[in-house]
Amino acid sequence: MRNEHLKMLIVSALFAAIIGIAAQITIKIPPVPFTGQTLAVMLTATILGKRYGTISVLLYVLMGIIGVPVYSGMMSGLGVIFGPTGGYIVAFIPAAYLIGWMVEKLGYSTIASLSANIIGAMLVLVIGTVWLMFFAHLDWISAFKGGMLPFIIPDILKATVSAIVGIILYRRLAAARLLPSHSV
Repeated sequence: MRNEHLKMLIVSALFAAIIGIAAQITIKIPPVPFTGQTLAVMLTATILGKRYGTISVLLYVLMGIIGVPVYSGMMSGLGVIFGPTGGYIVAFIPAAYLIGWMVEKLGYSTIASLSANIIGAMLVLVIGTVWLMFFAHLDWISAFKGGMLPFIIPDILKATVSAIVGIILYRRLAAARLLPSHSV
């Protein structure tokens, strides 16, 4: 059991690094860039579940806070977190937990994963947009237009990809005994 926990912590660290790499896939548009972070966070939660998916995302956020340049544009530090786009990063933590919990609760199916990932993506957008409104001193309409509206369709597409690919990868990794197997 102890070896399994250690193995999963190592896998969680690997996924945190993957999120950091995906964050560098960026299309800069003000005030919030399009990044690969969201897709990587959703994949992480789908594959690792609520416990280790959340640990992985929390590790990613903490790496950025302490100065490892893992945020979009090789950024890091508390200035990013307490800046206009920090809410999206902070929102990855509850979104990872929610996605992982829903997939575990509803079963490791594409439909369950798709539902979980869409809800998780929308949670990130809502929290991030509210954060943007306060930290960028925008009214609700401006924050919605700049921080949520342009991302709804792309994030639904990311959720779809992460749902399909995440379940396939989970099943293969569980079959290879690289991840604990839940009911699949």
